[in-house]
Amino acid sequence: MDRPALIPQPPGAPAAAPALRYRFTIPVLASGGILMAVMQTVVIPLLPDLPRLTGASAATVSWTVTATLLSGAVLTPVLGRAGDMYGKKRVLTVALVLMTVGSVLCALSSDIGVLIAARALQGGAASVVPLSISILRDELPPERRGSAVALMSSTVGIGAALGLPLAALVIQYADWHTMFWLTSGLGALGVAGTWWAVKESPVREPGRFDVLGALGLAAGLVCLLLGVSQGGTWGWGSARVLGLFLAAVGVLALWWWQQLRTERPLVDLKLVSRPRVGLSHVAALLTGFAFYANSLVTAQLVQAPKATDYGLGLSLVATGLCLLPGGVTMLLFSPLSARISAARGPRITLALGAAVIACGYAVRIADSRDLWMIIVGATVVATGTTLAYSALPTLILRAVPAGQTASANGVNVLMRTIGQAVSSAAVAAVLVHHTSPVGGVPVPTLSGYLLAFAMAGAVALAACAAALTIPGDTPSDGARRSRGITRSARDEALEEA
Repeated sequence: MDRPALIPQPPGAPAAAPALRYRFTIPVLASGGILMAVMQTVVIPLLPDLPRLTGASAATVSWTVTATLLSGAVLTPVLGRAGDMYGKKRVLTVALVLMTVGSVLCALSSDIGVLIAARALQGGAASVVPLSISILRDELPPERRGSAVALMSSTVGIGAALGLPLAALVIQYADWHTMFWLTSGLGALGVAGTWWAVKESPVREPGRFDVLGALGLAAGLVCLLLGVSQGGTWGWGSARVLGLFLAAVGVLALWWWQQLRTERPLVDLKLVSRPRVGLSHVAALLTGFAFYANSLVTAQLVQAPKATDYGLGLSLVATGLCLLPGGVTMLLFSPLSARISAARGPRITLALGAAVIACGYAVRIADSRDLWMIIVGATVVATGTTLAYSALPTLILRAVPAGQTASANGVNVLMRTIGQAVSSAAVAAVLVHHTSPVGGVPVPTLSGYLLAFAMAGAVALAACAAALTIPGDTPSDGARRSRGITRSARDEALEEA
């Protein structure tokens, strides 16, 4: 593969700007990742009330979640590639602006069509984390890079844990539009902070943007994820769902063929085919599946009525607080993940994280009646997720050229998103087939929840196995790092210039 050209930024402004502002680069990028995860979560408490508030059906209202999922899956690899080509800070700012504009539209309207379109705009923020990780690789020295990347990866879980109780509190004590005004203000601060505190990376991979590849990937992913997300509602054997899956296979096969024959493809499939990259993507998909089941099942389990003999009947606010310790744990354990990766390598950290996730589900299977045990089990899963999610981008950074970090991390995040979508569908299918009537209403049984835990735990063990098969560093790679030879991508770019 040809080495990508590296285009330095014009000297002047960054050098003349006060060095103090760049000390805020990591906090600003991390706050953007947390805000992105909060944005994805805050609409969930609204779903039961949105039909009444908007006059739309429950099926239509569910598209406020589906639209974000679809647009995020499509835009993450596209914006990642654009970041590698046109500048990561520039594209990161665009993603934050899309999120903020979407929040403003949600705050101004109660029309379900506007809300769905606005939530689709917000899906662009899914690219914030891979773009930020790429900026950290380019700008930070190796000794600071590991902990910063680990923190950035953990922001997904931290924001998700914060978003649910925050949204529940706002909805309970204020008009629901207030929640979106709040995220709009935070989004505007994120845009301003990024413009002020983040340097534009000099690392670029110039060329013509692969429009045909972007359209093909978008069409294939929409068919795939739409079928997965709506299969439970439309019926897995329905003509619509089967047609979507067949279309996804056909479109993605053609897209794969086109990418292999394009000089500057949207996704470098030759790079993806390397075991260190491809197996990392497989592990990301499996880890996303295992992680997402924790939030889905825990929220439903603790809110189940007490008449079920296992449910706790908790309110939405109390449910969010049950997940909060997991978010705090992710924040605290991200530095530990970086240390383990530095000492043993990221693939060992990933395998350890997946094994810890499986242990967390074993705790859930052992006792899912006592609140304190539920919180302990959910927190153990969150701890494993921290280790795994922090290791994944480090694996990618070590395996791909500097000019492709944003697009490669974008694909890795895409695989996590697909894993989460499949997890949601699989958990829903399990719970629907294990119900019993309570007050005339079908409610999932405890055995259904335990089966969902067992399924997620088995997938976590599969992620552990996939991680252990990832090739380790070559002796020359390890020697370079041990001697401190590795430099930031920014230094390499400037030397090339």
